[in-house]
Amino acid sequence: MPRAIWTGSITFGLVTVPVGLYSATEDHSVHFHQYQRGTTDRIRYQRINERTGEEVAFRDIVRGLEENDGQTIIIDPAELDDIAPGRSHSIEVTAFVDLDEIDPIFYQKTYWLAPTKEENGKVYALLAAAMAATNRVAIATFVMRGKQYLCAVRSENGVLSLETLYYADEIREPREQLDFLPEPSELGEDSRELDMARTLIESMGAPWQPEDYRDSHTDRVKQLIEDKRAGNEVVAESAPPEATEVTDLLEALRRSVEARKGGSGSGDDSARAS
Repeated sequence: MPRAIWTGSITFGLVTVPVGLYSATEDHSVHFHQYQRGTTDRIRYQRINERTGEEVAFRDIVRGLEENDGQTIIIDPAELDDIAPGRSHSIEVTAFVDLDEIDPIFYQKTYWLAPTKEENGKVYALLAAAMAATNRVAIATFVMRGKQYLCAVRSENGVLSLETLYYADEIREPREQLDFLPEPSELGEDSRELDMARTLIESMGAPWQPEDYRDSHTDRVKQLIEDKRAGNEVVAESAPPEATEVTDLLEALRRSVEARKGGSGSGDDSARAS
């Protein structure tokens, strides 16, 4: 059984449900070490005092913030723990909202929630069933590793999941941050390109089936490792396609639609499972 990375309770109204928090996802990508080029000497990082050049033990490291006037404010990790909100290890529900009201950009990371003891199962099941029946998710806050998180707790098939959320002031406004964004009005609603693009999108419509997709890049990395191990020649992938010129846009769309109608497809299906 996996180990809980956080334990506490969900509280809504006067009801408390002891739960553990578990990772809902796992990383299958290849993780490399770093080596000096031309050798098999590992590169390792050390915590070095920039004044003395000596290594510092982790227990002797504190945090600090340098002010504009050059003064440094030193904060001990224990002081952060003392002021952390929600020290009672509680996921405090403040509201229940419709899931469709939450823009996906707010989602950060998914975890599973499970009862910490068998006798807590009935209250856990009651909360999960009530949330499913009302099609609502719980908006709550909790503290983990010295940081307060905003989160959404939802129910599916009798299991509660917790999605950590970004706060509103952490979401960047794209038109204030990004260059070269076109105005929506630049493309007329009756343009031939728009009609053809709609046709292409509709022809590529499909139900969402996540099991149809796989991490093809990691597959290629693993193949690269096998080729290097066996002393085989490494074959480079083809270069990405050039950007479509505006003058060629309509023709590119037309040919894409024809390819879809012909059954050959025109999209990049390299991420699909074989």
